Amino acid sequence: MQRLVARAAGAALIFVVSAMAADTPVTVKGYVLDSACAFTKGLDKPISKQCATACAKAGSQLVILAEDGTIYWPIADTTPSSGQNAKLLPFAGDKVIATGKTYDRGGSKAIVIAKIEAAK
Repeated sequence: MQRLVARAAGAALIFVVSAMAADTPVTVKGYVLDSACAFTKGLDKPISKQCATACAKAGSQLVILAEDGTIYWPIADTTPSSGQNAKLLPFAGDKVIATGKTYDRGGSKAIVIAKIEAAK
């Protein structure tokens, strides 16, 4: 019986620690560029601020291309959800530091941005 209680307590502890880790904000450093260029051009950084801005204004979703090459899709955690281009447009083509909650699903990564600022 003591073993069963100990295992249950251990499982509960692992669950609590995992849940707390999931709510820990993550910091992502990278460039804001449009999603089409991020995938089709194989860029390490945007072509220019003007290009990224023009693509975003034409409707292309802005993403964050992290220093390690990971692409983060900015998302809202509200229902109904909303696009995040307005939040990212001032940083289009620039290097940023974004902090927020991240999600992984099917090889894709997303971030709910709590704070974003230009990288120094």
